[in-house]
Amino acid sequence: MSSTAALGQIDINANPPVPMSRLAQVEVRKALDTRAGRWFAASIIGLVLVVEVIYALVADDADKNYGDFLSIAGGVLGYFLPILIIMLVTSEASQRNGLVTFTLEPRRPRVVVAKFVAGIVLAVAVMIMGAAMALIGTFIGIASGASPEWSVDGNLFFNGFVLANVIGVFVGFAIAMLLMNTPAAIVGYFAYSLILPIAVGILSALSSGFEKVAPWIEFNTAQTPLFMGDYQPSGEEWAQIAVSGTIWLIIPLVLGIMRLLRIEFK
Repeated sequence: MSSTAALGQIDINANPPVPMSRLAQVEVRKALDTRAGRWFAASIIGLVLVVEVIYALVADDADKNYGDFLSIAGGVLGYFLPILIIMLVTSEASQRNGLVTFTLEPRRPRVVVAKFVAGIVLAVAVMIMGAAMALIGTFIGIASGASPEWSVDGNLFFNGFVLANVIGVFVGFAIAMLLMNTPAAIVGYFAYSLILPIAVGILSALSSGFEKVAPWIEFNTAQTPLFMGDYQPSGEEWAQIAVSGTIWLIIPLVLGIMRLLRIEFK
């Protein structure tokens, strides 16, 4: 009996763990393997191109610089890129493959890290393609008679394009981790990015006291100094970004990870 039991045992300790790079590759593939993920990623790039072409045809020639087209690409990506990340994070719940994922890799924190790395990889790839669409828009502007400037202000590129979209990815990731449901996370993200700033603006206009408090509790308001030309935030404004970022990023992410570690997938 002991020999039979010995033959039926598998020593998994002798097997090397799955590399993090492989887990991240799997998550990237999962994000693009489904028709919804693949077509949504393509639709984001297509929408950027459509907006760039329309802008190139209707804008004044003086406003057809590469920096202008890059700002447009960043604005479009800022609304839709986080949704791609949300779909990536909530795939286990929406596609009901969580049991498979966490059986193959039972250490759930490693899956969370892999999803985050995959999300950053996808975001960088989409941003590069968005910058390429801005190039196409600039060339269309040249064809329409404009003489654009090709130089881009460093603050516009790093803060207005890269940083703004990276923050959006972080917010989408945190909301998705907290809710673990694709429709709810998408609605939550649009409520955060569209409805909440409007509500805060109205309350700030009605109350000067709330206007002073808003940057400490609302992340969109606190980020505003980062995207104002070459303006450099003060120490107090950095503190507001840190406090509101903790409320809207760190706390939801921590609660979401705690929930993921305890949830039972079926």
